[in-house]
Amino acid sequence: MKNLVLKTTLLASVAGMFGVQQSAVASEDTVKLDEIVVTARRRNESLQDVPATVSVLTSETLKYSGAKMVADFVRMTAGVSIVTGTTEPTDTSINIRGLNGARDAEGNVALVIDGVLRTSITAFSQPQGPLEQVEVLKGPQGAIYGRNASAGAIVITTKKPTDKLSGEVRGSGANDNTYSVSGLLSGPISEDLGFVLSAEYARSDGFYRNSFLPSAVNQEVYPGNSTNAASIDNYKRVDVFARLLFTPSDDSEIDIKGYYGNFRGGALTFNADFQIPALATAFGSPLFNENINDHKFIFTNNTESQSWQDYYGASIRAFKDLDVGMLTGYVSYNDVRNDYIAGGTSGAFGFFDNEPHCIASRAGTAGRVVNQEPFQTFSSAFGFAQPYAPNTCDGIQNNKRAQKDIVTELRLVSSEDGPLQWQIGASYIYIDRDLCINYSLDTGVGGTRQCFTTDPRFRTEALQDDNFKTNVYAVFGSVDYDVTDRLRAGLALRYDIEARKTTNNVPRDARTRWIGNPAAGIPNGTVTTAANYFLNPGLDPAINPGGRLDPRAETFKQLEPKITAAYSVNDDMNLFASWGIGFKAGGFNSGGNSAIIGRFFNAPVSAGGINAGLTIPDIYKKETTSAFEAGIKGHLGSVRYELAGYYTRVTNMQFFEFFVGDFGLLRTVSNIDKVRLYGGEASVNIPVTEGWSVFGTGNIIEGKILDNTARPYTVGNKSPATPDYTLNFGTQIIEPVTDYIDFNLRADVRVTGPTRFHTVQDNTVPTIFGLPANFTNSTRSTFTIVNLRAGFEMDGWSVTAFVSNLFDTQYVEDVVTAPEFGGNFVAAGVQRRRFGVEASFRF
Repeated sequence: MKNLVLKTTLLASVAGMFGVQQSAVASEDTVKLDEIVVTARRRNESLQDVPATVSVLTSETLKYSGAKMVADFVRMTAGVSIVTGTTEPTDTSINIRGLNGARDAEGNVALVIDGVLRTSITAFSQPQGPLEQVEVLKGPQGAIYGRNASAGAIVITTKKPTDKLSGEVRGSGANDNTYSVSGLLSGPISEDLGFVLSAEYARSDGFYRNSFLPSAVNQEVYPGNSTNAASIDNYKRVDVFARLLFTPSDDSEIDIKGYYGNFRGGALTFNADFQIPALATAFGSPLFNENINDHKFIFTNNTESQSWQDYYGASIRAFKDLDVGMLTGYVSYNDVRNDYIAGGTSGAFGFFDNEPHCIASRAGTAGRVVNQEPFQTFSSAFGFAQPYAPNTCDGIQNNKRAQKDIVTELRLVSSEDGPLQWQIGASYIYIDRDLCINYSLDTGVGGTRQCFTTDPRFRTEALQDDNFKTNVYAVFGSVDYDVTDRLRAGLALRYDIEARKTTNNVPRDARTRWIGNPAAGIPNGTVTTAANYFLNPGLDPAINPGGRLDPRAETFKQLEPKITAAYSVNDDMNLFASWGIGFKAGGFNSGGNSAIIGRFFNAPVSAGGINAGLTIPDIYKKETTSAFEAGIKGHLGSVRYELAGYYTRVTNMQFFEFFVGDFGLLRTVSNIDKVRLYGGEASVNIPVTEGWSVFGTGNIIEGKILDNTARPYTVGNKSPATPDYTLNFGTQIIEPVTDYIDFNLRADVRVTGPTRFHTVQDNTVPTIFGLPANFTNSTRSTFTIVNLRAGFEMDGWSVTAFVSNLFDTQYVEDVVTAPEFGGNFVAAGVQRRRFGVEASFRF
């Protein structure tokens, strides 16, 4: 309660700071209040009339802020945070008001591009074409926007064809060999057919470097995407978008879109650290109980990290104005393929200690700088090998994800005239997804992009390989009614049926050579006849009775209602409230997870376990939310404001868990039984004079775990991956210099409050080393990012100088905690200081 009072005071102070200016500016007649039109309820309406909290990035905001990607939109929105690009580009999790998208599970934020839903989380890391407007909706939106919108939705509108042939060429250059060039061409083909064509090429050497340069052999196999061979987070990206808009009559329209893109870059910006106080005492080094905010990122992998992403798709959306309303329908197809190669983590358990390449490379790299001092010390004392090592003893990991989907929807929307408005529709989605995690031998010649191989250069030593097929059926509808000329009420309903199947593809007859099967009593790194070496321990009858990973199927169903009410106090002020149910389907962990956890962690010490008391299912449950929001929005003169409070109860919150041990590594999704979230938001936009505005938004949140069968001792802890508060504020100036030239300046400040990434927080837990760990030091501290852009423009051209992260704030982007390992895998912040110049020419 004390923390909430402090954060509420902070939020009120920010709102009050702007409020002082608010009363002074409201009386100025010279500042015009422009209406913002949004599509938050699948129809055009004024932002002030929407009974929900909606953050809008208008075309002007997008232009002067330089925002292009979903990560940019999120970082400009209070109450929303993102973790992205730490493992590889598609590794993205968005948190809205405490609801987080768990790795390896479905996301909980719908991404809608020009009315068409994208189902893959990969889409959040891709450009979406020439942008017109972005809306970030908070709270359950499933009844309106469909699948996986339990936390909210990001609704993007792209540019339509222009009436006359027009275009733009834009280029930029910045430090770290960062460049981009893009082109846009738009116009009519005929009287009733228009087009938009755009393309972009971008590249960078990234911010981080590998202090152990890859060998000449590795460079030949993996030449990289960077002018700097040691780059960790480099990238090259190509994207192409095409759109045809056909209006055969006044009452119909056909919108056809297609896209193609590919990304080549680095991967895995993680280091590892310990959180074991006893080791800090034993070795006299605080680095064994390190505060993650003090971590010095050093990368020393002998394997060059590489990631690949290829994606393409198309959609057709049609409109027909009928007597009863507007009939709309669409069908889209998307194909996304991602994989990466990087150094291993689980080799830390000595899998390859007796392997000839490991022995030779360890001797050859003795004395070289290592990832972090504790691992060198710990290795000497316990025979523990460093993860992400400068030698081959840590192996190589390869992660492959691929998804094909077909998304369809048919919707009938009433006309906007009259007191009663309604919608009704249905949708069908088919998803075919593959996931492969291959842990292989490192012989010094790089890795392989094959999911499974017996090639002796990079033979598979551990494997998770699953196919997931999903069929989603839904019907939905909504009604909005003007009860009086001031009171409007609405009801929306959606019913989802999500049928999911999974098939495990790990070969039952294949065996590994170096990763032993501890349940059979075979030490790691001991070469025998390999009769008991299973690629997946879940296939071992000693661990999983029956030794099979059979196909599984489950159907998840949910009714998602949403009730809204809006009351117009006067023309300048609206009150609103809403309540809704959010839903995200459950799913499957890779085969044998529950049995592996039981054998290696839950078993008593006498049987080789550590009495961890974990409950990790093979089928994790659906996640549901019950969310209430109430607020006030309006304007005082030319000053826009909004204030809202929210309360959400989450049942079976899906949460990612990472386990490492002498069986290899294990990625799982568990459920947190009950979580309570509540908080408040405030925003204000003040046009000080014509062309000059200041703005500020803030969010505070209290999240608490009420029940957690997976880890009962975490009850009372904070909701994971949720910043205690977020603040965004800044200013924008557009000022004429001459009759032909305008000066523009925009400053954006983002403050992200303390964040705990795991359910285990100030808790002491047993570890596989027989020493307890405590994760008090694993909370990310508050950090602030300042971005500036300034330039000149006139009719036809512009030149802009920019700097992101002005003060080069160094922060932690992500923390993947492995409690029973006694440490974290910590990722470096993806946004460091970058400065450059951008120029554009329009015609």
